[in-house]
Parts: sequence; structure tokens; C-alpha cells
Amino acid sequence: MTSHKVWFITGAGRGMGVDIAKAALAVGHKVVATGRTIENVAKELGEDENLFIVKLDVTKQTDAEAAVKAAVEKFGRIDVLVNNAANFMAGFFEELTQEQIGQQLQTSLYGPMIVTRAVLPIMRKQLSGHIIAISSTAGLTSLEFCSAYSASKFGLEGFMQALQTEVAPFGINTTIVNPGFFRTELLTDQSTKYAANPIPDYTEKREQLVKFWKGANGQQSGDPSKLAKALVTIAAEEKPPLRFLAGADAVATAEQVAATLQQQINAYRALSISLAHDEA
Repeated sequence: MTSHKVWFITGAGRGMGVDIAKAALAVGHKVVATGRTIENVAKELGEDENLFIVKLDVTKQTDAEAAVKAAVEKFGRIDVLVNNAANFMAGFFEELTQEQIGQQLQTSLYGPMIVTRAVLPIMRKQLSGHIIAISSTAGLTSLEFCSAYSASKFGLEGFMQALQTEVAPFGINTTIVNPGFFRTELLTDQSTKYAANPIPDYTEKREQLVKFWKGANGQQSGDPSKLAKALVTIAAEEKPPLRFLAGADAVATAEQVAATLQQQINAYRALSISLAHDEA
């Protein structure tokens, strides 16, 4: 296989997907850039002989199958799948409607599953491939106002960890990426929606948190173009990592999660290990 690969990127019409597509193109890879509105993708990425733009709503299986078929007809293979498309349903659990929670899961969990299902037969046939899932520090730990989002990211991580063991025999690698706060478009009005079922008891805290999340937009410390280049570097490795923590804040979060888990193990160690059947 040549060092130049075919990348298939979801959510390439804005945000981090744009940066990932540009980073892959910059080093000579071929890129299948997908989005719900191809005009937006074309506007962001322009024209390049190595660029192929395809319509894809990740929540629709027919879209995924058609996009993958078109990609293979164009470039002959798919080497790197980046499940990047995402949204953010922010709000206290009680104030989120089940419909909103369903929308969160549909985009951030079912979407990656649908696209991965469409791509896997190609990678199995090739006996090679790399599936990259853009998760979050919200896939490692959760915060108030993030119950639906974290549920989708924890689910994505469970799916990816199981998938890794299933597809490794076919030469397919997987990487979970946990970005911290990056200056993407996730917190814009296009990608973030707030709970639609206000409950008076939550009003004061809700107003504080909505102000925080809206104020954080455009102030995040992480540079998405640097993350995109890091992903290109990782994808070039013969054995890419199963997990990549993106950003100093992500590293700090992971270290805190690990420390807290160790504390929880130790706190009830004796009781935890005392639960086996008594031997006769």
C-alpha cells in the first residue's frame, strides 16, 4: 500500500471535520468529505483533485451505503474512516425531552454505528483500515448539563472498544479520540441545542450554565488544526493507538478519572472481593 491513503470523513462541512479534511489533503491523501449539505462542504474545502464531496446524513443508512459506494467507485478503497459528525443537546436531564435525547443518540452514537457498518465490508475485503471515532472528555467522565451528550459518548466508547477486538483479525485498527475544549463549532447555535422542557426548580442554575456554555464558544484553548495534523500523524503509524487524549485539559481529565477510579477501588476493596460463594 502507498503511504497516501483514502480518508472518509463525516461532518466535513464545518468545525473539526473541515480541519481534518484539510490536514489530510495537505499531505497528499485522497479525501471523501461528507456532510448533510454538500454546498457547505464545497464552500469550506474548495476544489482539489484529491477531494471528493458526497452527501451524507449519518443518521440514514441509505445515505451511508450510497456514500460509501460512491467513495469506492471514485477512489477504489477506504483506508481511514473518521466518525466526526456531532451535536450537543445541553441541559439538565429532567429538562431534556426524550425526543432531544433521541436526537443526541441518533447523531453521536447511532450515526457512527451506521457509517461504520457501511464501511466495514470494504475494510474487511482489503484486510486493512483504520476507524477513528471522535469522542470527548465527556466520554471519560460526565458533568451536569451533559447527561445526554455523555450518554452518547460513553456509548460510542463502549461500541468502539468492543469493535476493536472484533475487527483486529482483519487488519483493521481503531482509535478513540478524546478532545478537551477545542475551538470548533460545537458550541455554536447550529450544533448546540438547549433543553426544551423548563422546570422552575432548575431556573437559576440553568441560566448560569447556559451563560457559561454560550460564553465558552470561541474561547476554547485547543487549536483544531493542530488536532487534525495530530490525527494525520497517528493514522500514518503502523500500529496507531487505541486511544488518543487530545489537549492538556484532556490529559488532566483522564489522570483525574484514573485517580478517582483507583480511590473507589481501594475504598471498598475488602467488601468488593468478599462476594464469592463460600467453598464447602
